[in-house]
Amino acid sequence: MRAACSVVGFSNRGVTGMELKYLGHAAFALTEGDTSVLIDPFLTGNPKAPVSADEVSATTILLTHGHRDHIGDTVAIAQRTGAAVFGIVELANEIGEDGVDAHGANLGGTVTFDWGWAKLVPAWHTSTTPKGTVNTPAGLLIGFGETILYHLGDTCLFSDLRLVRESVETIDYALMCIGGHYTMDRHEAVKAAKLVDARTVIPCHYDTFPTIETDVAAFRADVEAATDSAVLVLKPGEVHASAPIA
Repeated sequence: MRAACSVVGFSNRGVTGMELKYLGHAAFALTEGDTSVLIDPFLTGNPKAPVSADEVSATTILLTHGHRDHIGDTVAIAQRTGAAVFGIVELANEIGEDGVDAHGANLGGTVTFDWGWAKLVPAWHTSTTPKGTVNTPAGLLIGFGETILYHLGDTCLFSDLRLVRESVETIDYALMCIGGHYTMDRHEAVKAAKLVDARTVIPCHYDTFPTIETDVAAFRADVEAATDSAVLVLKPGEVHASAPIA
């Protein structure tokens, strides 16, 4: 079993000082220097959000799918900051109609940015935007500098999660839903953690609302007993800083 990492100072292959901030629910911010990448920025209406939508900066916004609790404040943030938005093609087309710099791809598609790249991979779920656009849900495999992150999106457990793991040398961080009801629950997520085999698992999409409350401490114990992954539980607003490699 790998040793559990600390919130500050956990270093791994190729990390160059990335900060990862949990924004509650399934939303995260990746920052390094002047670069700020938001994932699924659901802030308005999110009772766990530590900041408001007008307080965050973004150079890029990445979306797993178009449900209200994931597309969230994407348009407002992108209009204010000029951030590029990346997501499944139908979702990007809708967002682009609001004057946003939107980049669409389909499952298996990769888009490169100044900071790295993002690839859409399968997730088993459903998705319709608040405007009614049906779109395919996805996970996001992200290369942020030399760090590889995998946001599983809203998914149930399925065996092809292993194929995502096999497509890269290492997954440094898996951002994994555990709340159940709308996604896999914490028990199924332990099996998902085995398939993904990340260095560190960060649970998300739990405790935002009563229907997805769960025991995150039990999840951490079960994963660390069953796998070689460390589990890092972040409170909304908490930042994990990866130490630069000397």
